[in-house]
Amino acid sequence: MVYLFLPLLAPLILLATAFLASRNTGLRPGNLPKLAEGAAFAAFLVSALSAVVLVAYGPGTSALIGAAGVGISIRLDAVSAIMLVLVSFIGWVVMRFSATYMDGEARQGAFVGWMSAALAAVLLLVMSGNLVQLLLAWGATSLALHQLLLFYPDRITAVRAARKKAVTSRLSEIALLFAVLLLARAYGTTDIATILGAAQPDLLTMIAALLIAGAAVLASAQFPAHGWLTEVMEAPTPVSALLHAGVINAGGFLLIRFADVMLVAPGVMALLVMLGGFTALFGGLVMLTQPAVKTSLAWSTIAQMGFMVLQCGLALFPLALLHIAAHSLYKAHAFLSAGEAVNNVAAIRRPGPVAVPRGGKVLQAFAVAIAIYGVVGLIFGFDGKSVQSIALGMILIFGVAYLLAQGFADTAPAALTRRTAIYATATSVSYFLLQKAAAHVTAGTLPATPAPGPLEWALIILALLSFGTVALAQATFPLWASHPAAAGLRVHLSNGLYANAIFDRLLGGWSKRSTL
Repeated sequence: MVYLFLPLLAPLILLATAFLASRNTGLRPGNLPKLAEGAAFAAFLVSALSAVVLVAYGPGTSALIGAAGVGISIRLDAVSAIMLVLVSFIGWVVMRFSATYMDGEARQGAFVGWMSAALAAVLLLVMSGNLVQLLLAWGATSLALHQLLLFYPDRITAVRAARKKAVTSRLSEIALLFAVLLLARAYGTTDIATILGAAQPDLLTMIAALLIAGAAVLASAQFPAHGWLTEVMEAPTPVSALLHAGVINAGGFLLIRFADVMLVAPGVMALLVMLGGFTALFGGLVMLTQPAVKTSLAWSTIAQMGFMVLQCGLALFPLALLHIAAHSLYKAHAFLSAGEAVNNVAAIRRPGPVAVPRGGKVLQAFAVAIAIYGVVGLIFGFDGKSVQSIALGMILIFGVAYLLAQGFADTAPAALTRRTAIYATATSVSYFLLQKAAAHVTAGTLPATPAPGPLEWALIILALLSFGTVALAQATFPLWASHPAAAGLRVHLSNGLYANAIFDRLLGGWSKRSTL
């Protein structure tokens, strides 16, 4: 099965570019930026061709290039193919953008080299067929990103953020290292496909699941280890785009790749639901208080990663993979167009809020949104849908209810009411269609969502109540915004409830001394 080695060409092309860049690290390094752009595009073509090969020949794992379970092997399945195409496409776009953006920088050649190395490491990570390769690629991704975050080493804020990220990364790598050792000991192999097929609820596997979860949440900037992600704005914009649209998804990929292992530890899954749900709400609320575009986008990423962890905790792994793809494309565009967005927003006329709904209208909007979701669900069929996926759709529809509330206000024009109703219907239809598509594409690769037990039911109800309460508070905010407590709450939220300051104090001098 030589065709299974095809994906390996993508990182090899990028590593060759990184080697060439290491020989010309200075200002305007000739044709190197264009060469790097071409290499990234070639990696994308290889990834796309690998997806075609998957469709033609089916999933599989290549032979190991190495011995005793240590070496390189390629796992080609729906998860790796989607991630390969996604990462390589975003990498090509970012590399193309940076050719112009970084022109004139004193260390442009070094930037191209480390960017190529980071992309190669991520590609090696998502195609890993064995535990050792996955662990080494995980660490290599972090080290390459560290160099990119320190592109401006004279900026104190950049150095501080990179050091904090380094501490978090080392903890994540240690957790993953012990998880790898436990899985290899429990199953007598480092082949990931073999381990997933034989996963069983023994002590070693459950401890490994806990360590995998720890590595994932640390890499995904989950509360309270989220602060570094909000402080890396001193890095060049292409680095932010690659980080928020690609590297930050490594934690989610880890949970999805080891989905069968995670399912044998329901207690760990419950922890993911609670931590991810809280981080999603916390990050979303803080995001609304941030005046700077890039900082707001950083908090948005924290919230999105929290929601993705919540999905994994609910065992909705196909939807989590879909979320990663959608968020990556959106966030790459958001960062690369951040400057243009500022100009566009500045040019918008601000006539004030179209309408402020009263409390009764807000409740009516939520009732209508839920009714629309129910009708669409009956049309497309709730049969075969897990309770977890239906609950997740309810959480998404809460956001649409906020828009409906604007249209239901007494002073709202009829056009706004119609538009918000169409949005609610379109969102519900899209959710069911995308859910079916994600389940179809990953069938046979990712495990089905199990029926919820008492603990899962309690967490589902808690999540619905929590997200529903926050959505109601946001929809009625104009009614209580003038209260003195609202101003104080905004100040606390704009500072992230001071969690980052507490994390800094806990780290103490360690983060100041750490350079890797």
